[in-house]
Amino acid sequence: MKTKIAVATVHGRAYYKLVTELQWRHLPFLSLKPWDSVPMSIKVVLTTRDESHQISNTKILVFDPETTPEHVVDEALLAIQGKQSYERIVVGIDPGKTFGIAVLGDNKILATLTASNYEQASYSVLDSLKRFPAETRIVRVGNGPAEYTKTLLDSMDKILSEDTVMEIVREAGTSRVTKASVNRRVLKDTVSAIKIAGRNGRILSRRNVK
Repeated sequence: MKTKIAVATVHGRAYYKLVTELQWRHLPFLSLKPWDSVPMSIKVVLTTRDESHQISNTKILVFDPETTPEHVVDEALLAIQGKQSYERIVVGIDPGKTFGIAVLGDNKILATLTASNYEQASYSVLDSLKRFPAETRIVRVGNGPAEYTKTLLDSMDKILSEDTVMEIVREAGTSRVTKASVNRRVLKDTVSAIKIAGRNGRILSRRNVK
């Protein structure tokens, strides 16, 4: 991905939080001072309210250093794609002792996370669907161990909006991990969730999933 995001602030806490979030998401960015000229290639600048008046000729997103940076970076991702919202959000879930979760917006990975139980996984999915606006919302669950999958489906069926499509997806071939990782279990779960999100599955009837 070409660098389209700039962080323009001399506020220590704001810079640290924004840069940490961008690096965690593997999003390239350019560091600027608020008074620096902004290259034409930059589509959005992240800065603080007090510094925003020093920046011109580009889209500015204001970050409050007393908050967390996830939402402003979410906005930046939409901005560099020229969108107000996503057409389709797909959440893939790899159920098991650890639930791997991946959120894709118009086929781009927006977030990966894990949950230690079905209840935490259900509410993580609910939060993700609220966090990323989209016309269509799909949740795809791998057909893993029945004791995990059925409980998760029942839980999500109760809390997700009725217009959220739920699908069950074949897991075969989703668990291969080729890269080394300090936490190989977590990597495997999230990689599997990404692959599950990318597969079409069998649509389930909503409310009291059987």
